Amino acid sequence: MSQAEDSSTRVGPASHPTASAPPRLLELSPQNLYDKCVALARNLWWSWHPEVTNLFRELDPIRWRQLDHNPIALLAEFTPERLEARAAELVLYSRINQAYRRLKEYMAAESTWSNVHAGVLGSKPVVYFSAEFGIHESVPIYSGGLGVLSGDHIKSASGLGIPLIAVGLFYKQGYFRQQLDIDGYQHEEYLQSRVENLPIEPALGADGKQVQVQIDTRSGSIQAIVWKLTVGRVDLYLLDSDVEGNKPEDRELTSRLYGGDTRVRIRQELVLGIGGVRAIRALGIVPGVYHLNEGHSVFATLEAVRGRMDRDGYSYDESVRRVARQTVFTTHTPVPAGHDRFDSGLIEEHLGPMRDALGISHDQLMGLGRVEPHNFNEPFCMTVLGLKLSRRANAVSALHGHVSRKMWSNLWPGRIEEEVPIGHITNGVHVPSWLSWQMLQLYDRIFPANWFRRMGEPDVWQKIHECDPGELWETHYALKNLLLQFVRRRLSRQCRRRGECDEAVELARTVLDPNTLTIGFARRFATYKRADLVLSDLDRLFALISNPDRPIQIIFAGKAHPADEPGKSLIRKIANLRHDNRMAGRIVFVEDYDINVCRHLIQGVDVWLNNPRRPLEASGTSGEKVVLNGGLNCSILDGWWAEAYDGRNGFAIGRGETHARDEITDQRDYDALYKVLETEVIPLFYERDADGLPREWIKMMMNSISSLAWRFSAHRMVMDYARACYVPAAGGVSCDMTNR
Repeated sequence: MSQAEDSSTRVGPASHPTASAPPRLLELSPQNLYDKCVALARNLWWSWHPEVTNLFRELDPIRWRQLDHNPIALLAEFTPERLEARAAELVLYSRINQAYRRLKEYMAAESTWSNVHAGVLGSKPVVYFSAEFGIHESVPIYSGGLGVLSGDHIKSASGLGIPLIAVGLFYKQGYFRQQLDIDGYQHEEYLQSRVENLPIEPALGADGKQVQVQIDTRSGSIQAIVWKLTVGRVDLYLLDSDVEGNKPEDRELTSRLYGGDTRVRIRQELVLGIGGVRAIRALGIVPGVYHLNEGHSVFATLEAVRGRMDRDGYSYDESVRRVARQTVFTTHTPVPAGHDRFDSGLIEEHLGPMRDALGISHDQLMGLGRVEPHNFNEPFCMTVLGLKLSRRANAVSALHGHVSRKMWSNLWPGRIEEEVPIGHITNGVHVPSWLSWQMLQLYDRIFPANWFRRMGEPDVWQKIHECDPGELWETHYALKNLLLQFVRRRLSRQCRRRGECDEAVELARTVLDPNTLTIGFARRFATYKRADLVLSDLDRLFALISNPDRPIQIIFAGKAHPADEPGKSLIRKIANLRHDNRMAGRIVFVEDYDINVCRHLIQGVDVWLNNPRRPLEASGTSGEKVVLNGGLNCSILDGWWAEAYDGRNGFAIGRGETHARDEITDQRDYDALYKVLETEVIPLFYERDADGLPREWIKMMMNSISSLAWRFSAHRMVMDYARACYVPAAGGVSCDMTNR
């Protein structure tokens, strides 16, 4: 499998960013230097190039941290003259020039993977819809896994040169910032983003004005303006309903991610789907493929059908067939209750004008979103609409594919479950975004010179077995120390904010031990993810934590949805263990989980713990990020781990068996968790040779990297989408994805 992150994006050790530039490049006016820095900051390409990130950090390390690593906000505090003086002081001229030149070369490159393998998309681009995009912590338009997956998807599409345009919503308040009070209870704080501090600009139409679209409903119209954000070679268009003329409640419609009731949700999805297609049309873009990432955006299919009828004169039925051939639908949710459903009244209020334009009855429209079209008691389901109006549908892991085919088999009553047309493409992660700088330097020394262009080739990653075990362990140990320093800073800040005594603040600065086996658990605090499984017997846990020869420590992080009181109770239970003298300093909870917190955790932990109630984890990608940095997974055989674990590349909790009763499943999994910790994980970590190295543990680290890094990369994932979905949807040769 060949893979091309074009050559302008990587430099080997011999061409390190500190290398001298030709003298002519140094002849910069202060304004010219400043403009180049701004150009770098306004394309999020910088966010997955650590040598460029380091440029911004070095300008002012303290402010960089305080501003959430936002280069736009940082540069706003510099004048061109002050920037020039700082660049001269730090000898940054050549590095700024080189970064700017590499960005230009990247944007202009014509030799890409897509040009060779997906040429048909050049004239028939993909339009990728998602309700959230997690690209970098400085652009807070994401909440968690779905958004980070979407961000990784478009970054890899950029690297592969796939003609892809992304569509989402501009959440000015984003998702909430999490704070825990003295009792450990989660509180939500929403902060207003300032447009001038974000790398966005108005999306302009042919008339040179910012594009604005209108979506009609029975109760009035909703207006939305469109913003443009550049992510490498991919343009991300974000719709914003904060428009003069909208009702006050509609102006707030896109302010928060996943906020409000079902009426707010359907109106958000109306703006994303119908408004998104109209925005693309107003920008002069003619899609060859619609990729709907989860059900939030599937109203886009109805607008695409209406457009076919309007523009090409086809009948409704023929337009449906043509749009379905172009549409790819990805489902992420393994439980029926997790899919958006709306009652008949909400559908008529919001899609009545669309129904009129399509020339169909209310019952016909409702039937598009029902498993049983004539069951008038069944609500309208967005996932059902997505499955009916697409010819290529996929789950996000092999196990999730089985779950989805069973869940939706009634849509195809004449087929056995194995023939239900829902395939799977397992999620992957964008390697450059999640790979630590220290591990990157290690890989650069031992991998082939052009390894970044061959990330999807297993042979490249086998080179990790040629690495000196001591060097790999030292690199991991350095990353672990950086993690613990980060956690201590966060914990002491949390104590100060809560007004705790100086002694508590000082204690927070000394928690955790770099020589102790460190387990990380961080994700959304939904109850099925069972964050408290390891806490089921505190006496047994204390025995592991306090073992004088082989102790463990655990770092928790994650948010519960504002309306999820059981999830908040889990957070409170874990956070309050700091008041238990037996656990103090060995179990900690880090507030406000986001991309930045995730980056530190996945790069520094020894073990990543994941114990959802199988099969409720559709895929999961945090553990895939851990692999890149040498951490090991200890997980239930669910999602991606069910197809990744081979007995030599990490640890399995149980054997993938479940029980009809959840309480029995939970008890079995608890027993299996402690068994694997006590008999496999802990002994292997603390088994050292004469040099103090855990040789067998390091061998497992190498097995993990060599067997998993190439398989679970976003580049592999996007190439699978291109081959199995995008190219055939655009009229190219088809490729089966069900057995991937």
